Amino acid sequence: MAVISWFTDPFAYEFMQRALLVALLVAAVCAVLSCYLVLKGWSLMGDAISHAVLPGIVVAYVVGIPLVIGAFTAGLGCALATGYLKDNSRVKEDTVMGIVFSGMFGFGLVLFTKIETDQHLNHILFGNVLGVTTYDLIETAIIAGGTMLIVLIKRRDLLLYCFDPNHARAIGLPVRVLHYGLLVLLSLTIVSALKAVGIILVIAMLIAPGATAYLLTDSFGRMLGIAVVVAMASAALGTLVSFHINGATGACIVLVQASAFLTAFLFAPKRGLLAVRATRPPRVDAASVRGGVLDIQSEGLASRFEGDPTAAGSQRSAPSTSQSA
Repeated sequence: MAVISWFTDPFAYEFMQRALLVALLVAAVCAVLSCYLVLKGWSLMGDAISHAVLPGIVVAYVVGIPLVIGAFTAGLGCALATGYLKDNSRVKEDTVMGIVFSGMFGFGLVLFTKIETDQHLNHILFGNVLGVTTYDLIETAIIAGGTMLIVLIKRRDLLLYCFDPNHARAIGLPVRVLHYGLLVLLSLTIVSALKAVGIILVIAMLIAPGATAYLLTDSFGRMLGIAVVVAMASAALGTLVSFHINGATGACIVLVQASAFLTAFLFAPKRGLLAVRATRPPRVDAASVRGGVLDIQSEGLASRFEGDPTAAGSQRSAPSTSQSA
């Protein structure tokens, strides 16, 4: 009975009900997009955009427009600036992303400290899922639902683009549109997750579910399903744990997801660390291998000479024969 009450008692409060709904919505859309990011190798791109939205949030607050508009604009601007610098310089993409997102994040911090506001910086950086209102819930549902719908409609084209862009271009897919479309979806997903986990922790929700599912299956369809289940279960459990220990909800959700990834890393049937070690052939010492080869060669020479008594003599007489010739 105590176990059941541990799960049910927190939801007697209305704020916990809203928190759970927001966490589940964010977890689902992040999980779907994380599979494409893991396949594409865009983990750092998610990190860059999530940090780059801070100046957009501050500017939106000053101007008086919804914060999500400023965050989306800044995130998309970061993605476009990264692509432009990569195409017009010798610097590699990961280096460009590091420069752009750190510069925009620092610019956002400077703006935030110079502007008087009642917004608490920790809520922007780490989220405040327990403080979401009904309006925030509706806003998150619209953004997350729209993003997930677009991803599911274009899932085959996005899959081919992430797996092999050259093949996608060869069969006539609009690769550039898919590229920037994926960046827009990534920006929207980050904006939808700001209320739940904030700027810093959203990158974990964008990577951990897809990475966990990648270790557990070889099928992309099953990978999507596993990622969504892992993400939503982690969101629900993390929300409950945060209520009982009075901790930060976003951090608890991320910790549960990290624990799920560690479990898959160790115990996955094919790619888990224990499974790989069990199927790995035994290590053979190089010295013993060389010694065995020498023994085999010695035994072969001995058996050859024993089978033909004149072999040794013929081998010795060969040089003298050549000299006499």
